[in-house]
Amino acid sequence: MGGAGSEGVGPAGGRADDSRLRPGEGGTHRVTRALIVSSRRAPRQPQTKENDAELSSVSSERGEMERERWDGRTFLRAASAPPVPPTPRAIASRLACASPSHPGIRHSIAAQTGGSRWPHVRSSLRSTARSRLLRKGLPRWSSDPRMGGPARLLCFVSLAVSFAAGGEVCVSGHDSGPVFEEQPSSLVFPVGLTEEKVTLACQARASPAATYRWRVNGTEVPVEEDPRYEMVAGNLVISSPQHGQDTGSYQCLAINRCGTVISRPANLKFGYLHDFPPDDRSPQTLYEGAGATLTCQPPAHYPALSYRWFINEFPSFVQPDRGRWFVSQVTGNLYLAKAEANDSGNYFCFTTNNMDINTKSVFSRANPLTVLPDATPRRSAPSIKVRFPSETYALAGHTTHLECFAYGNPVPKIRWRKVDGILPGKAAASANSPKLTLPDLGFEDEGVYECEAQNSEGRDAYQGRIVVQAQPEWLQVMSDSEVEISSELRWSCAAAGKPRPSVRWLRNGQPVTSQDRVQVNSGQLRISNLALEDSGMYQCVAENKHGTIYSNAELRVQVQAPEFRLNPVRRLVPAARGGQVIMECRPRAAPKPTLFWSRGTELLTNNSRQENRDGGKVRADVVTVTPDGNLRIVNVSRADEGKYTCFAENYLGKANSTGYLSVRDATKITLAPSNADINQGENVTLQCHASHDPTMDLTFTWSLNGVLLDTEEPGGHYRRVESKETVGDLVIVNGQLGHAGTYTCTAQTVVDSSSASAKLVVRGPPGPPGGVVVKDINETAVELRWSRGYDNHSPIGKYIIMGRSPLSPEWRQMQTEPPTIEGNAELARVVGLLPWMDYEFQVIASNILGSGEPSMPSQMVRTLQAAPTVAPSGLGGGGGNRHELIITWTPMAREYQNGDGFGYILAFRKRNTPSWMVVKVPNVESSRYVYSNQSLSPYCPFEVRIKAYNRKGEGPFSQMALVHSAEEEPTVSPRRINATALTAFEMLVSWEPVQDLTTNVLRGYEVRRLLKLL
Repeated sequence: MGGAGSEGVGPAGGRADDSRLRPGEGGTHRVTRALIVSSRRAPRQPQTKENDAELSSVSSERGEMERERWDGRTFLRAASAPPVPPTPRAIASRLACASPSHPGIRHSIAAQTGGSRWPHVRSSLRSTARSRLLRKGLPRWSSDPRMGGPARLLCFVSLAVSFAAGGEVCVSGHDSGPVFEEQPSSLVFPVGLTEEKVTLACQARASPAATYRWRVNGTEVPVEEDPRYEMVAGNLVISSPQHGQDTGSYQCLAINRCGTVISRPANLKFGYLHDFPPDDRSPQTLYEGAGATLTCQPPAHYPALSYRWFINEFPSFVQPDRGRWFVSQVTGNLYLAKAEANDSGNYFCFTTNNMDINTKSVFSRANPLTVLPDATPRRSAPSIKVRFPSETYALAGHTTHLECFAYGNPVPKIRWRKVDGILPGKAAASANSPKLTLPDLGFEDEGVYECEAQNSEGRDAYQGRIVVQAQPEWLQVMSDSEVEISSELRWSCAAAGKPRPSVRWLRNGQPVTSQDRVQVNSGQLRISNLALEDSGMYQCVAENKHGTIYSNAELRVQVQAPEFRLNPVRRLVPAARGGQVIMECRPRAAPKPTLFWSRGTELLTNNSRQENRDGGKVRADVVTVTPDGNLRIVNVSRADEGKYTCFAENYLGKANSTGYLSVRDATKITLAPSNADINQGENVTLQCHASHDPTMDLTFTWSLNGVLLDTEEPGGHYRRVESKETVGDLVIVNGQLGHAGTYTCTAQTVVDSSSASAKLVVRGPPGPPGGVVVKDINETAVELRWSRGYDNHSPIGKYIIMGRSPLSPEWRQMQTEPPTIEGNAELARVVGLLPWMDYEFQVIASNILGSGEPSMPSQMVRTLQAAPTVAPSGLGGGGGNRHELIITWTPMAREYQNGDGFGYILAFRKRNTPSWMVVKVPNVESSRYVYSNQSLSPYCPFEVRIKAYNRKGEGPFSQMALVHSAEEEPTVSPRRINATALTAFEMLVSWEPVQDLTTNVLRGYEVRRLLKLL
């Protein structure tokens, strides 16, 4: 019982050809099992019970022939032998008579032998098969008159049979096509480094081991002809690499008898860096405080260079110095924002070429720079000199850089922002530097970026767009497939990328196009009426301008008589009374076999009805053979016990397998769980008891809303009550809102199960409100709307509104109108907001059991702009150079600006004069203003006021402050100086204080000593 076998018809007492098959040359197949059948049936024997009794599975051992009777015919079966590649002669002896009318086999043989010669090939193959049978001592059937005249030989081919390049055979279960473990990578090799070698790696896993070939730019690499090329275990080694001869795109081909795969392309390029020209560089002269650019003008090179500059002598490299200096890695130029007197010197551009093998560096001739001193360096607003492209194309997953640098005095501060979104957090480290770095670029980083340069004299800005593109990346790939002959293959592959990748197909390294049975539609490959020569290695190739990717799979076309060796019918199939059972029949066969079932001598068909007596009752059992060949019995009873046999048949042979159906008592729930209602944090027990067949083990499982529960998790909320085998109670500890729902208890054995359900209600704080929307936005208030959340079985009492802004990132309760929001409300007004400020809001509901989870944050909104309402603080000043009045203040914080276009208005006048001078300072970060006038007398008192303005208007003036213009040095010295020795180490110095200083403020005295040595 439960055995399986393949069967065929042969002469009585005959033996099947069980010879081992040897490798050969030419177009061949692999055959792992052959059955020889006469073209005429043996005389039909009378149908007897003995014949019927032999209708059973037959188990066999290797090397034995077994005989069984079925429907009056004798079947001979050869025991399976390990798959061994056959010779062409062996193939001939097995395929000559293998139903050459079958399109898959006939098409395959014709393809290998030349289709027009099919009759001749068939005749020669028959002769070969006949001679082999005679050598094995078998009867010569073709001349045996008892066989009714000439007989044909029929060979059944089992398991997968594959054609391969070179005419060898791919053996299923033994061989496998090449799969790359290492593929070549692109390489930059230094020009002129002829004593070194280039190695392009290629290794594939395959059985038998793969052989290798290489292509460059689509042409075969002449490994055998050119001694510069050498193959080392699949790797291509190039000696004395030459720029003009070896540059190109290389691909490795891995080949064995199962097929060919081709690697991704690897580009071999040659790097170089020429010397700078010997010409002298033009000197530059500028005044202190001005900006300057020193050009690098790098020599011819490949690949891209990295740049540094040094001053006067190596390696005194130029440092950023608080943002004054910047070296562009795009042009190599050196930029100076504000020159200082000590910047004079000779500057050299130092370039480095980084290649895979080595690096090379060269430096330019001197760039002389002279900075002339200026007692009062001219102050200047920023002027951006280094600008990134208006459109920058970058690859997803890579790092991209944007450069921006400005002249200006004071040195401008650089700040980056994303115009159409928030600057990515990964760019924060470089957000205030001349080079913005965006690592691991994603499509969400695409957009417009702005560089802003600011100092106390003004600002300058520049914008450009980053366009993110992507190399191809697989979304769907095909997998190895074993498909029966004459059936249909459908493979799909899909790739993402930008631009959208194109898709093409390869078979054994050659393009696949639509023709006859093959249809190619971009990422879809369909091959109908599969033949043996369709077997091989297939590759789906997706490519765009940024790269190419390959997906590999092996196709094996199967030809096989039915057999149950790997998957017999289950020996013992238990079933529950009153339930249903499915007995599976899944033989291995190609093409797909016809399946049918019997119970004893009775053939079972769809909707067979068996009248059975079970406990005195007549029960009607429904028997169905499903489309996939499985046997289903509904309303199982004790009378259904017994042996059931599945028969499988295709044009190559037949086989059967038997299993035993055992009927058991059904499982029933005897105490079902009851509905329960608890408050959050309480415990509850759900009961569940069951009865079952005593010969079987009973287990209980619980699920919540269809999700299985883990009752053994340490510290979890669910615990099983340890009691009798028939008790499966569930205890819920510290019940939470998420524990509410439908609980299902399932009592099950290996043959059946029974379930019962109950609902648990958990009362608790309300759930989060939904759909928070901000409406009616003005300068200091907004209207908030929301939808009611789930009340968790306890009415909502009230709502509170939470809010946050960039200046106050923590959530805090907001002021509302009305101050108390009732539980039936769905809108409220939030007041007391700052103008021109970004806000997010959340709504929280509460009831007598507590406050619930907050809603999802609303979309961030910005209140409307308004004129400033407060004046700047910290007004003062003084000091500076002669004829200057310096006024200082504290810059306004963001929360007081109330709008964009922000700046300051200063009003000042000499004390006791009627007219005011009014100036605008347009920069929000400005904190000082210098008024210069040659007629300005030293230490002159001024009355000063300040107020803020923005696009919406002006704010109030501050209180008046008194500020003096710059002082002069004292013009008189102290009088009556006297010095008295106190000790050997101390001296008392006294003098008469200076009186009546009008142009400065006396801040102190300086005592100097003159030491005389006697």
